[in-house]
Amino acid sequence: MNKVLIDTNIFLLAMKGDVKVVDALRKIDLIGFSAISVGELFSGFRGGGREAKNRKELNVFMDSPRVVVHPIDVGTADFYASILNNLKVAGTPIPTNDIWIAAVAFQHGYKIFTKDKHFKLIPGLVRLGTILPE
Repeated sequence: MNKVLIDTNIFLLAMKGDVKVVDALRKIDLIGFSAISVGELFSGFRGGGREAKNRKELNVFMDSPRVVVHPIDVGTADFYASILNNLKVAGTPIPTNDIWIAAVAFQHGYKIFTKDKHFKLIPGLVRLGTILPE
C-alpha cells in the first residue's frame, strides 16, 4: 500500500490547485495528516478573511475515506523526543511543529510529502520523491 503523510504546505498547495501536487495525491492509497497540521491550518484560517470557507474545504478533505488524521499521543511524544535529541546533538534544529509531524510519520510508518527541505535533516525519515522545487 502506498501511504504518505502530507505536510501542511502540501495541503495548501493542493487547495490552490497545484497540478503536480494534486496529481501526486491522486496516486496515494492512504493519505496521513497530523493534528499538528490541522492546528497550523486553523491558525492560518483565523488570520484570514475566509475562515468558514477554508474550514469547510479542510473538513471535506479530512472526511475522505483515503485520509486518516492522526492525533498526538504518548507514542508520538516518544518519537518526538528521539528526533529532537538527535537534531540537538547534530546541531541542526528545525521548527518544532515539523518535528511533531515527522514523529507522526515515524510512528505510523509513512513516507512524508513536503516542500520543506529541512525534513532532510531527520535521519531515517523517508521522503516522497522530489516532484516539487524546494
